Amino acid sequence: MDSLNPNHTPKEKINQNGLLSVLKINRFRRLWIGQIFSQLADKFYIVLMVYLIAQYWVTNSTESNEAIAEAAAVIKMNFETRAQKITLLATGIYIANVIPAIFIGTFAGIVADRLPKRLVMTASNAFRSFLLLLTPLCLLNGPKFIGLDWGYWALVIMTLLESVLTQFFAPAEQAAIPLLVPRKYLLSANSLYQATSMGATIIGFALGEPILQLLRNLFLSAGINGGEFLLLPFCYAVAAISINSISIKEKINSSEELKLWKEAKEGLNILRKKSTIRNAIIQLVMLYSLLAALYVLSIGLASSIENLGPTKFGILLALSGFGMAIGALALGQIGDRFNRKKLTSTGLSFITSSLLLLGKFHGSLLLTFSLCTLLGIGAALVAIPAQTRLHEETPASMRGKVFGLQNNLTNIAISLPLVLAGGLVSQFGLVPVLQLLAIFALIAIALERPWHHC
Repeated sequence: MDSLNPNHTPKEKINQNGLLSVLKINRFRRLWIGQIFSQLADKFYIVLMVYLIAQYWVTNSTESNEAIAEAAAVIKMNFETRAQKITLLATGIYIANVIPAIFIGTFAGIVADRLPKRLVMTASNAFRSFLLLLTPLCLLNGPKFIGLDWGYWALVIMTLLESVLTQFFAPAEQAAIPLLVPRKYLLSANSLYQATSMGATIIGFALGEPILQLLRNLFLSAGINGGEFLLLPFCYAVAAISINSISIKEKINSSEELKLWKEAKEGLNILRKKSTIRNAIIQLVMLYSLLAALYVLSIGLASSIENLGPTKFGILLALSGFGMAIGALALGQIGDRFNRKKLTSTGLSFITSSLLLLGKFHGSLLLTFSLCTLLGIGAALVAIPAQTRLHEETPASMRGKVFGLQNNLTNIAISLPLVLAGGLVSQFGLVPVLQLLAIFALIAIALERPWHHC
């Protein structure tokens, strides 16, 4: 039983202790713990794949170099340095990771509506934990394909399966939040989720490799090889155990015949009929498009700073994540005091001004750091109210479909700028592309119409 009954909590207390109050809800706290470990595992996964590629497939051997050259020739690209070779092979992992996110998100959301949310989330994490236990097998010697050991292609297939399982977890998790948290606590709950997601991103990418090395060395000192392979199964297992302990009351429509296309159209119809849901998803799609473009542009921004350089672009991304965490924590505490439409418009204004000023002062270390942080705060002010609106306005029986569709659209929105931004920078330069992104943010402000009351 929950240790707090939020339905009897005065509004003043919610505003003063929003994050603490929502954390006192026992069932939500267990879901949140599951989210932390699942998010960490997702980030550690990418780091582990790059680590293995660098250790086992990008070596100084002639045979390995010939294999990579053969793979590069297939896509008509020339990779000479070690970093470029790692990037080439890591691209296969990235593509395998994003394909399910683009193509099966809606189907996964339909399944999440047909099955108990706890079952979907627990099974997803449990299967991912078991799948990652098989990683050491991919390092065994075997036949070659396109010049590379079968193990690399096994990792690509493993990544594809891991991403498929993630697509089922994501809509079930989002659909579970309104079932565990009263409506008046949803903004705080989403703020906490956004903050921990950014924290997991920073920790996972910044500390992933040192943690893997530490585990490897610790187990080697005990005479055990392969300790680094236990990190991901452990994280997913903890997530599965934590989520499986939750009791979720929900209505399941499993008796009706499953008609994928019909139910997918129902998800699209609700977007057409309810402008609040449609606008929230449009805002999220535009936001993640801007952020994805920034991921590419951050290399150019970092290279323009004398004391940084292109290889340190991750610092700029970490600062944007830090800004999102700050914004999320602030919203969790005092967000209910402000008009949602004005919060979103303020966030878009922060993003617009940050992009314009980054173009003007992109050679300055301190100003670039400050503006990346401000951009992250603005992103939080857009993302959290929009996600909260989806939780509030989407009917319970449709949440899986809507959140699955959201995952589809968001991942497509992320993929396109990743492909286009680099080419635009090469063609027109960094500053014009930053200005173009600022124009998109201005259009988003106009669509929000902050001069109208909610």
